[in-house]
Amino acid sequence: QVQLVESGGGLVQPGGSLRLSCAASGIIFSDYAMGWYRQAPGKQRELVAQITSRGSTNAAESVKGRFTISRDNAKNTVYLQMNSLKPEDTAVYYCKARYNYVYWGQGTQVTVSS
Repeated sequence: QVQLVESGGGLVQPGGSLRLSCAASGIIFSDYAMGWYRQAPGKQRELVAQITSRGSTNAAESVKGRFTISRDNAKNTVYLQMNSLKPEDTAVYYCKARYNYVYWGQGTQVTVSS
């Protein structure tokens, strides 16, 4: 059974930092491209950042220079380091695994507010 479990969300003040984690099980993690997506209330889910199985990364323009995606294949985990957070970063953040199939996590809430 495939599971993607996100953690690390919460409430943070503007300018603060959070690190999200997504722990995968039931897949050969190193084969999968991994991504972080987010969905704010009333908006469509959007790509935040992604990392290939070989470690190449890309990020949405809105988060470039602030967010960093990384992976640890030994721990079957992908991370999203989020710095200089803004209120508009408030959303549910989802982890996605893509190879021969696509899997999603259940999401973790990030709220940026003073």
